[in-house]
Amino acid sequence: MIQLTEHSFKKLLIALAVYLTSLFAANTLGLKIMPFIFGSHLSVAVFSFPVVFLMIDVIGEVYGKHAAKFFVFAGFISTALFITYSFLSLAMPWSADGEWARQGYNQIFGVSARIAITSLVAFLIAEYQDVLSFFFFREKLGVKLFWLRSLLSNLWSQLLDTTIFMVIAFASVYSTHTLVGIHFLRDKNEQTTSTT
Repeated sequence: MIQLTEHSFKKLLIALAVYLTSLFAANTLGLKIMPFIFGSHLSVAVFSFPVVFLMIDVIGEVYGKHAAKFFVFAGFISTALFITYSFLSLAMPWSADGEWARQGYNQIFGVSARIAITSLVAFLIAEYQDVLSFFFFREKLGVKLFWLRSLLSNLWSQLLDTTIFMVIAFASVYSTHTLVGIHFLRDKNEQTTSTT
């Protein structure tokens, strides 16, 4: 177990805040798609989602595998708690003064709850795969070439996450054609972002 100084502990807390914020941004904002090249679409989660995987690699590199797994566990607990709050808020009755927001609220947060559940499943599988593959490549390639180890683990983990997430979350929301376009371009964009 690594002994942390107060300064290192503060850095770790800030990294955890960035990690969790990026995770929640991907879960809640990812429903929106924007036009992209050749008539395809791109989820706005491409701005926050790559940070989630990159942060795990950075934490694993600096603080070790146990710290990276702790981040994954913290993300799991946070997402599960968000799902609980979402279902609770959707189940509560509406006041007459708030009826104007009911349809939009239920539509957006109802879908967000589904996205959060889907993300939880994909998250657990892909994030743990990211930690395992990152340290697998570290054993094979040595402690140098962080960028290559991170790239290889992220390519595999993000492909896995994206496939699970897109199929479950959007299977009945968007047409198959749109779904394939989002899936392909999200993978491509995340891979490009991971190399920069």
